[in-house]
Amino acid sequence: MARRLLFLTGSALLVVASVASSIKPRPLPPGELVHPPVSKGITRLSKQTTISADFGASGKGLHYNSPVTVKVKPAPAYTGYVFRRVDLNDFEVPASPEHVAHVSYATTLMKSGVMIATVEHLLSALMGCGVDNAIIEIDSVEAPILDGSSGPWAELIERAGVVELQAPRAYLRALKRVEVSEKNRVMSIEPADEFRVTCLIDFDHPMIGEQRREIGIGRRNYSKEIAPARTFGFVEEIEALRQSGLARGGSLENAIALTRDGMLNPEPLRFEDEFVRHKILDIIGDLALAGMPVLGHVRALRSGHGLHTMLLSTLLRDRDAWEVTNGKY
Repeated sequence: MARRLLFLTGSALLVVASVASSIKPRPLPPGELVHPPVSKGITRLSKQTTISADFGASGKGLHYNSPVTVKVKPAPAYTGYVFRRVDLNDFEVPASPEHVAHVSYATTLMKSGVMIATVEHLLSALMGCGVDNAIIEIDSVEAPILDGSSGPWAELIERAGVVELQAPRAYLRALKRVEVSEKNRVMSIEPADEFRVTCLIDFDHPMIGEQRREIGIGRRNYSKEIAPARTFGFVEEIEALRQSGLARGGSLENAIALTRDGMLNPEPLRFEDEFVRHKILDIIGDLALAGMPVLGHVRALRSGHGLHTMLLSTLLRDRDAWEVTNGKY
């Protein structure tokens, strides 16, 4: 599905290819995102940041089940997030919309045939914990799934520390409402003075049903309220996914496995609404591809990785819909 848009990161204006061809805007159904649980965010930083020291983790990929080691390193201002395949002569793949290759059950980046799969949990942790710039060294095709959440990444970031750089922090501010949709899935962004997400999911399962949550994203509440939420899947779909080459590394240690009337995992849910919290985690990770923090209120109704990246691309394609601004907390 070919598409084109303008993408601004740091001081560089890039022409980006990638947006769905069949976008059908429509108003959000009345009342569907009214009065969800609300969490407050925090104030904005005035300077760009990076991590104070290297940190790393090893494990296996959720979909390809390949062993992998990741080392995250500090980076100078205006770097953004850059993946470096150390097993392929340090080939670099920037985390940006132009490099989004696949969005089926995960977000996959590709440049010149070099792929980095399932990047959303690590990117979510970096963005949620207030890290603007990082080099991510990786020695395989897919980031490790760890426990299925962003919690381990957030803990590693907190231990390493976050340091300010001598460069002003830039924000991608939404100037008008932009909406995308696919069938009964709808996602939009509208102007706001913070990064806020309102999310609704709806699954025909006794442990999920309809779940809603609204949260202003900030470093303090991200680690506590969003990062620990794990990915989830349905046992009846696993075999079909594996025949398609997906979910080969999935287990009870890295995902919530849902049966028709419950779940297989022996431990309880981490939150009563863990499922919608994980969806918000994914939204943060996918919008981190903007290359800078977002100022806007995102509303997501039954969204997925495809709709997340479609919204970002559609926003950036409309030059009157956004601006880059510096902000102070």
